[in-house]
Amino acid sequence: MAARSIASLSLSFGLVSIPVKLYTATESSSDVRFHMLAPDGSRVKQQYVSEKTGEVVERSSMNKGYEFEKDKFVVFTGDELKALEEGASHVVEILAFIPEKAIDPVYYDKAYYIAPDKRGGKPYSLLQQALAKSGRCALAQWASKGKTRIVQVRPEEDGLVFQQLLYADEVRSLKELNIEHVQVSETEMKLALQIIEQGAEDHYEPAAYEDEEKKRILAAIDEKIEGKQVVTHEPAEATAGGGQVIDLMEALRASLKGDAKAKPASAPKRKSAEPVTEIPVAPKTRKPATRATKTPTEAPAKVRAHK
Repeated sequence: MAARSIASLSLSFGLVSIPVKLYTATESSSDVRFHMLAPDGSRVKQQYVSEKTGEVVERSSMNKGYEFEKDKFVVFTGDELKALEEGASHVVEILAFIPEKAIDPVYYDKAYYIAPDKRGGKPYSLLQQALAKSGRCALAQWASKGKTRIVQVRPEEDGLVFQQLLYADEVRSLKELNIEHVQVSETEMKLALQIIEQGAEDHYEPAAYEDEEKKRILAAIDEKIEGKQVVTHEPAEATAGGGQVIDLMEALRASLKGDAKAKPASAPKRKSAEPVTEIPVAPKTRKPATRATKTPTEAPAKVRAHK
């Protein structure tokens, strides 16, 4: 199915205006969705009921209200809200050009793609190639649906990504968690770096990983369709207190040896006066995420995503 644009915009690049079309970059239609059913197996229907009269209210007769005090609202009709949204601008104004890695990914919101519209091919390609060569991305603003949005326009090999960003007040700070920073020894650091090096890869390959939980649910759905009894797997019980406490050095060494079942019975005597750090280890509840094999496997085909 061909991609369909969701908006036509104009990207301002200096005195150049680039006509572009906006496309969604992600989708969730592949999620396994379940419907709510009555005891007789029929679908249930959601209804809105007035708190005052108890009567069912049809969606077409509803208005929206903003609660400025407890149980006090200012009411907006659908036409009034539409008029407010019509004030949105289709111009995306570039504010600055910043280093590509200057934005913490925690500020990333929804991602879109932009492609050139009619007569926009050359200035679009110029901006894409200039950003890639400079190692910078564009920071822009765009008014849409009653909100001024900040976006990052960054170059990729096949085009430009239109990354919507969160504002500072929409992102919580790690400082709120009051995380204790504990001193670690040089030996512990050396072993940890060795473990990282063992598992180091140069690129992230999204296709190399699969949603194991989704596969398990789809397999259970197929079993139900075929009239089979679904086999359930009981998760391992978590022990109180976060699990057993083991010696960190011993766990690091066992990790390098690949001995996942090493028992932390007693810590060996050390010649140096290096401090021993202990770390709580939570019990294993499920298998870690597995990478997809190159051999194609037949996924359950009996379940389709519902619109």
